[in-house]
Formats: sequence, structure tokens, C-alpha cells
Amino acid sequence: MAVSSKQEVDSQEHHQAAPVARKETPSILALGKLFPQNKTLDKTVRFLSQVRGTDKTLMVVQYFSKIFIWYFLKRGRESTAQRIKNLAGPISDFRILLRYYGLLPLIQWMQYVDNTPSPSPLMLTIDRLQNICNLIYYPLEHIYWLGAHEVIPISMEKTNKIAIWSCRFWAAYVVLQFAHLAEEYRLYKNRLQSIQGQIRAADLKAKETGEPVDKTVFKTEMASLKAEKKGLWINTIINTGYLPLTVHWSLEKSSFPDVGVGMFGGIAAAAQFYVAWKSS
Repeated sequence: MAVSSKQEVDSQEHHQAAPVARKETPSILALGKLFPQNKTLDKTVRFLSQVRGTDKTLMVVQYFSKIFIWYFLKRGRESTAQRIKNLAGPISDFRILLRYYGLLPLIQWMQYVDNTPSPSPLMLTIDRLQNICNLIYYPLEHIYWLGAHEVIPISMEKTNKIAIWSCRFWAAYVVLQFAHLAEEYRLYKNRLQSIQGQIRAADLKAKETGEPVDKTVFKTEMASLKAEKKGLWINTIINTGYLPLTVHWSLEKSSFPDVGVGMFGGIAAAAQFYVAWKSS
């Protein structure tokens, strides 16, 4: 028994012994050593792995390419401009394809709008009207894409009309969005004035009683309102960038220059990229 116990103890000590550290030998195959850990790289991978991140990245390339095309054409470098066109065309096409599932989140949003208390009756009406616009816009855009690629048998004339009508409902959405932003701003101002009034009342009470006031809650609410105001400004910039584009594409004949599309679209693209990057 004693021998057996000793053997068991020796066996346990053998298994519990620390492994011998092996010295790493340099290898030309260890390419990962060339790239140190980087939080920006991690965020970029996470950002581009989402449909939203990919779409906003391609959107920036798509619209700014129009400015570069205009620039190179002005300099007489047609071949360079054509190569950029060869890149921008498939990107635009791919972005439309990425929106194939657009009706699904729209249905979710419609459910949310009609089952959640709205900040105001006007905002609820605007949300519902915008949902109707999108409910028509997305199927028309899908039909246009399928017709343009001859997946479904539609004449080019009818395909172009479908594209114009889809953009008209998009334009209607953009116009309604200005009304939405105005209502959001009105509600924001009301909340701001209310909190400022509460802060003044708290200061007056502190002055009368001589007791300090805990303003932690007020600071939190003011920080929230500051972020809301920033969001309103960014969304206004995005919507302002979209307005001339949607009007331009809604007309059968428009003299709006392609470089203008690039400029206004570039503004909307950069702002949307910023929002998507910050939220990823």
C-alpha cells in the first residue's frame, strides 16, 4: 500500500510538473509579426463585415468618383476618366443589389412605428407617410434593376419609367424627412427649455436654502440633448445632399451636371460614412 501510494504521488507530481518553455525561433513565415495589434484594424474589419459598412464605403467611392471623372475630363485625360467610370459603374450596380432585402427592415420599422408611442401626432403621420413612400420605392427599384439586367422581360422604355417613378417616391421621402427633422428640432427645443427651467429652479432653491444641489441628472440629460442636436445637424446635412439628387433622377430631362451629383452625393456619403463608423 505504501509503495502504491508513493507511485500515485510520483505520478501526480509528474503530471503536475510545469511544461518546459520552448524558445521561439524566428521564421520568415511569421508574417503576422509584421502587423502589431491595432484597434483601428479591428474596427475596420467589424465595420466592413456589415452590409451597412460596406454600402457606405462604396457610396463614398461611387459619388467622389464622379468628381474625379469631371476633373480628369477637364484635364483632357479621357483614358483615366474612363477607367474610373469602369469602376464606378459596377459599384453603383452592386449597391442597388445590396438593397435587395430593404423591405424586410422596413416591415420591422413599420411594426415599431405603429406599436410604439410616438413623440407627437405629427411625427407619427410623417413616419407613416415615409413608410408608404419606401413601400413603393423598394419594389420599383428592384423591378428596375431586374429589367435593366434583362432578368425579367421589360422594355428599356418601361424600365426607365420605373426608375424615374421609384426616384420620385424617394424624393417624396426626402421632402417628408425635412418635415420630420423640423418636428424633431421643435421637440428638442421644448425638452431643452424644460431642463434649463429645472436647472434655474434648482439653483434658486439652492440659493434660498444654502444647500448644494446634485446636478448629475441634469448633466446627463444635457449631454443627451447635445448628442441629439448633433444627430439632427448630421441628418440635415445628409438630407440636403440627397434632395437635389432625388429631384434630378425624378425628372425625365434634367440639366443637373454629373459633377453636381458627385458633390451633393459626396456630402451625403461622407456624413453617412461618419455616422456608420461611429456606431460600429
